[in-house]
Amino acid sequence: MIRTPGQPTKHYGIGAVNYHTGETTVIVRKHKRRREIAELLQLLVDKHPTGTIYVAWDNATTHEDDEVEAIVRAAAGRLVLLYLPTYSPWLNPIEMLWRHFRREVTHCELFETVKALLAATRDFFDRYNQTPEKVLSIIGSYVNLQNLVACT
Repeated sequence: MIRTPGQPTKHYGIGAVNYHTGETTVIVRKHKRRREIAELLQLLVDKHPTGTIYVAWDNATTHEDDEVEAIVRAAAGRLVLLYLPTYSPWLNPIEMLWRHFRREVTHCELFETVKALLAATRDFFDRYNQTPEKVLSIIGSYVNLQNLVACT
């Protein structure tokens, strides 16, 4: 009999990229539910205490909920959600960053532990936050829009 490892431990990256500055905000959680999406939105509001924050994202069911709506209401008009068409990841700049992340960090890699994978993930985003011009290049930012955030 061949032993199998069973159900893998999953972690989800939930993030946003500032289309103007190239700054990334990423959280890694065991779940990607409405609560975690609301947590990311609250992080964005806290990070950008003034001005309007535009969040471009898809129509995932985790993006529609009372918890998400509560964050939007509490931001008092400073948080604007822009819904992209269904099945159109090429319109969402952060999808290009996720693709680059997978290519650089996880493609053809086997990590000994989840802890090592999470450390590699943190290292990637820490490094790229030090060189936001690389992020801007990856996401194809050519427009100078203050605080436009692409999120997934």
